Amino acid sequence: MFSPCSRHLFLSTQLRRLQSTLVVAEHNNEGLLPVTQNILSAAKKIGGDVSVLVAGTKCGPAAEQISKASGVSKVLVAESDVFKGFTAETLTPLILATQKQFSFTHILAPATAFGKAVLPRVAAKLDVSPITDIIGVKDANTFVRTIYAGNAILTLEAKDSIKVITVRGTAFAPEPLEGGSAAVEKAPEGDYKTDLMEWISQELTKSDRPELTSAKNIVSGGRGLKSGENFKLLYDLADKLNAAVGASRAAVDAGFVPNDLQIGQTGKIVAPDLYIAVGISGAIQHLAGMKDSKTIVAINKDPEAPIFQVADHGLVADLFKAVPELTSKL
Repeated sequence: MFSPCSRHLFLSTQLRRLQSTLVVAEHNNEGLLPVTQNILSAAKKIGGDVSVLVAGTKCGPAAEQISKASGVSKVLVAESDVFKGFTAETLTPLILATQKQFSFTHILAPATAFGKAVLPRVAAKLDVSPITDIIGVKDANTFVRTIYAGNAILTLEAKDSIKVITVRGTAFAPEPLEGGSAAVEKAPEGDYKTDLMEWISQELTKSDRPELTSAKNIVSGGRGLKSGENFKLLYDLADKLNAAVGASRAAVDAGFVPNDLQIGQTGKIVAPDLYIAVGISGAIQHLAGMKDSKTIVAINKDPEAPIFQVADHGLVADLFKAVPELTSKL
């Protein structure tokens, strides 16, 4: 006979064995995008078996990379021209077929443009509520996410039998791609073509600077720079620091820089080791996208600017004098 304590432990162990998580990898065919490693870390916190789905046109290198991660039981690979562009319309039926065959209890993807396009569609097809942008895992049914632009933390318990979850990558440490040797298998085959849309082409902006969401250092500018031409001050500073360049929504709306540089609630979420905010007042929408940065440095001529409330180091100065001086001394 089991004692109450040992019976509870036995049941908990059995439940963990029944749990299984599917991570939908984000990659560019040539290799994994770094955020997938963060999602793996979240999946391991849930417990149970972890499998990874890699879908693309020629995604062998990405599948090989993820198979080396510790704790991954298998990698499911789907290669076809149908998956060109990684569109939600073609990936959704593949994920549903994979879920049907393996009966995963959790489906995870990054809370990026990719994940936000795919998983809500998957959740709707499964008739479950999507759990979005989580920053913590309490247990297999309980998750933590931010609400009200990051001003409040919500802990929620999911009742659905299948949990469909997008994960904020910056909230979890990246899982190293070593120490494992997962089996690489074919994903369920099927007709995943769609008449809903047709992929034509894409044009990617090429830059020698680090990608914004994975950069260790970021220099970001706001409306205080007054024009797009003045962002050259930030580019020069960023070159010295090997940093990416970002912007506030105010700077993007003013037309100073393209919207792919926007950081904030409606832009990209970042958490670099160093974040330098130049001419940014610190509106709540911007803080929601960068306040998890390890070290925040603010340069603003207004001593009452809200950005100083979250900054580790603040400089009240004219940015047009301070930034060139800082650049010259690096």
